[in-house]
Amino acid sequence: MLGLKKPLETSEHTDSYYAATANINTRYPPLEGSHKTDVLVIGGGFSGVNTALELAERGYQVTLLEANRIGWGATGRNGGQVIGGIGHGHSRFKKHIGAAGIKALYDMGNECVDIVKERVAKYNINCDLTMGYMDVALKPSHMEGFIEEKQELESLGYTHKMHLLDQQQVRDQVGSDLYIGGLLHPTGHGHCHVLNLCLGEAQAAANLGVQIFEQSPVTKLQQGNNPTAYTAYGQIQAQHIVLCGNAYLAGIAPKIHSRILPANSSVVTTEKLTTEQLNDLIPNNLAICDPRTALDYYRLTADGRLLFGGLSNYTGREPSNLNEVMKEKILKVFPQLQDTQLEYGWSGQMGIGINRMPQLGRLDGNVYYMQAYAGHGVAPTHIMGRITAEMIAGQAERFDVFAKIPHWPFPGGKLLRTPSFALAMMYYKLKDELL
Repeated sequence: MLGLKKPLETSEHTDSYYAATANINTRYPPLEGSHKTDVLVIGGGFSGVNTALELAERGYQVTLLEANRIGWGATGRNGGQVIGGIGHGHSRFKKHIGAAGIKALYDMGNECVDIVKERVAKYNINCDLTMGYMDVALKPSHMEGFIEEKQELESLGYTHKMHLLDQQQVRDQVGSDLYIGGLLHPTGHGHCHVLNLCLGEAQAAANLGVQIFEQSPVTKLQQGNNPTAYTAYGQIQAQHIVLCGNAYLAGIAPKIHSRILPANSSVVTTEKLTTEQLNDLIPNNLAICDPRTALDYYRLTADGRLLFGGLSNYTGREPSNLNEVMKEKILKVFPQLQDTQLEYGWSGQMGIGINRMPQLGRLDGNVYYMQAYAGHGVAPTHIMGRITAEMIAGQAERFDVFAKIPHWPFPGGKLLRTPSFALAMMYYKLKDELL
C-alpha cells in the first residue's frame, strides 16, 4: 500500500491523520524551577485538560504538566467516537453504591456528551463535531443485547431517541452486507476530530489562566496534604494534585498503576474518497461500532476519508504488519474498497481495569486520580473532570459514587499480569466468534 505513513513514537505526536490535520501545533514550555499552585493536573489528555478547564472556570489557580504534547496519548489517537455512557454492567455494583448510585451513573453517562457539546459551542472549537451513531449486530445475541439496552435506558428516563433497525434498515445506513441489525442513536452520540477538540479545550483553559507545561514528564511524586511533583528541571507544590496519565502513568503511582493494564488499539485512514464512495459507505455520516471484544469501529472524516479502528490486543504492542491486517479488516466490512489506498496508520494505548469501569478516587492526602476508560473515554473523561473539580470545590456526592466502586490490581505482578490478561481476553474473542 503505497504512500502509507508509518508512525514514529517520540515525544512529539505520532504520525497520525489527527496530527497531520491539527488546528494548533502546541509549543508550551517545559517546566523549570520551583512553583506553587492551587491544583496541579498531571496529564494533558481529555481527563487532564477538562479537569483543568473545569477548575479554572471555578476560579482556581491551575497548572497542567504534560510529558509530551497536549493530546499525545489515547486522546489524540482514538477513533473519534463521542459515545455516552460510563462503563457497563452497573447492576454489579448495587451493593456498593445502591440503586441511587446506579441511576447517578446513567445520568452522568448522558451528561458527558452534553459537556462535549457545551465545550464546542462555548469556546468555538473547530473539531468537526457531528451527531449520529449506530451499534451494529453481527449475530442474534448482539440484537438481544441491543433490545435489553434500549429497554433499560428507557426505563431510567433516557431522553435521547433510539431506534432498533432490521437488516435492511442497517443496510440503508452502512454500505455493508455484514450486519443483521442495529441500534441507531441519531442525536445522543456522535464523532469528532478528537485532537482538535482537546487542543481547543487546552487553549480555552490557557485563556482562563491555566499554566501549561509540555515536555515535562514527572519523575517523582510526593503525596500528602501538600503534595509535590518533580520533573527533570523543576518542581511544583500544590494544595491538590490530580493524576490523569491513564495508561501512561508508569511508576509514579504504583498503587493505581497496578489496577490498570495498557492495551493496544490501532487506527488507519484511507486516502480521500469520492462523493459517490462516501455516500455508498455511510450516507448519513454516522459513527459505527460493533459489540465484540476485539471490535471494529469506524466513521468518515470531514475531509472525506474512512477512519477505521480495531485490532485490539492486550499485550500493549503494535503488530508489525499493522496496515496489511487493518486493510484486511476493512475489506471484510467494505469489499468495495479493494483498490483504495491507506494513507495513515497508527496505534495507541488505552487503560483497562479488571471490571471495565472507569476508576476515580483519592490516594494519600490531596492526591486524586482518574483512569481506565477501556477504550471508551472521549465523552466520559469530560464528566470525570467535572466530578473531580466538584470534589476539590467541596461537593463530594458524585465523586463518592465512583470512589465506592471496588477495583483490584491485576494478578501476576509486573511479569505475568499482561500475558495472563491477554490469555483471558483470548477466551472472550473466541466466545465472540462462536456464540
